[in-house]
Amino acid sequence: MAVEAARVNDDLIEALREIVGPRLSTSAAVCEQHGRDESYHTPHPPDVVVFAESTDEVAGIVKACARRQVPVIPFGAGTSLEGHVAALHGGVCIDLGAMDQVVAVNPEDMDATVQAGVTRAQLNTYLRDTGLFFPIDPGAEASIGGMTATRASGTNAVRYGTMRENVLALIVVLADGRVIRTSRRARKSSAGYDLTRLFVGSEGTLGVITEITLRLYGIPEAISAAVCAFPTVADAVNTVILTIQSGVPVARIELLDKRQMEAVNTYSDLEYAAAPTLFFEFHGTERAVAEQAETVQAIAADLGGENFAWATRPEDRDKLWKARHDALYASLALRPGCRGWVTDVCVPISRLAECITETTADLEKSPLIATIVGHVGDGNFHVVLLVDPDQAEEIAEAERFNERLVMRALAMDGTCTGEHGIGHGKMDFLIAEHGEAVGVMRAIKQALDPDNIMNPGKIVRV
Repeated sequence: MAVEAARVNDDLIEALREIVGPRLSTSAAVCEQHGRDESYHTPHPPDVVVFAESTDEVAGIVKACARRQVPVIPFGAGTSLEGHVAALHGGVCIDLGAMDQVVAVNPEDMDATVQAGVTRAQLNTYLRDTGLFFPIDPGAEASIGGMTATRASGTNAVRYGTMRENVLALIVVLADGRVIRTSRRARKSSAGYDLTRLFVGSEGTLGVITEITLRLYGIPEAISAAVCAFPTVADAVNTVILTIQSGVPVARIELLDKRQMEAVNTYSDLEYAAAPTLFFEFHGTERAVAEQAETVQAIAADLGGENFAWATRPEDRDKLWKARHDALYASLALRPGCRGWVTDVCVPISRLAECITETTADLEKSPLIATIVGHVGDGNFHVVLLVDPDQAEEIAEAERFNERLVMRALAMDGTCTGEHGIGHGKMDFLIAEHGEAVGVMRAIKQALDPDNIMNPGKIVRV
């Protein structure tokens, strides 16, 4: 179709230069950087990269591309894991990293509006003196725009929800260059279709998100973290299930299996037991945190959990969660030179122990080196498969394992992706999960992007 034939030419480059001036590059190195993410997927560089600094510039860029039916690929920080930024048909990559302004903070309303290039850490640094914070923490230093586009979540989702629950409004540039605002700042509305939720998780296929209004939260009076080892993965997971079912408002519950703990200890210079382990964090008043911790410790003890190691000082908690966020890099260090194939299923909490137990059994039969880590408080876990991309048999084994895992999750009424998104890596699994509903998604895509220029080749085939 047209999107495959239309390529960047001198006429388009000249039009783009009129919009962004020297903030344009056709350098092979720059384009290569913008055609890859953190995944195992083969990079696909764009033809040109433009560095936008405003919504007006993004609108101008999109209009110039739309007139010539040239693909547009938004780029945040490049931390995605399903090939979201790959320019499968070439085209123009819009780097939004320079759109890094906090537009407004409304402490009384507990919300903030930011440009798409602002990162979570940057926002929380800006909020430090307000007594507020933004809790969504995917681990990587991702941009807020990218987090919105992939419907990210992370370690705090069990208490604070995902980007879906925490985005109040968006400014979006559509495929024809029109700029729309999806909502106002009111905490609820019944006015028309919920366009905000439509664009949250759309992965750049429906438009370019340039501004985001976010829900903020008060910084807890007390925060305490703990680490607890268990005899088996099943014991650890059952502790999670009982904790959630008991109504404990725990802020984070993260699972690391034995091999992952070995990797984390080595990579982050820690000395925890090399055993299936849960990382906890509790938020609230001093009394509430103490009560939550006491309840969870009793549940864990009944399931073989021992040696609760507490981290109450900020520097100790920071070291603990830095180690958790570096789990992927710790895993990659187990086999230098390889890539990480990171799976991302999520199941109802009642099926979590069964799903992880069966997955562990599969790993024991597989020749691949792998680790398990996950945000198990909401039923989401990852297997990090360490593969040599030049070894066809390893890629084939990873594909076999991944398909078996996804189909197991779907059979348990789960999903093929809890937070990474579809990109171009999971399009077939989306069909397996949603069936005829994918046709509805395709109809929405065709209605908003009839020429298929917005990040083509992702989520649905057109």
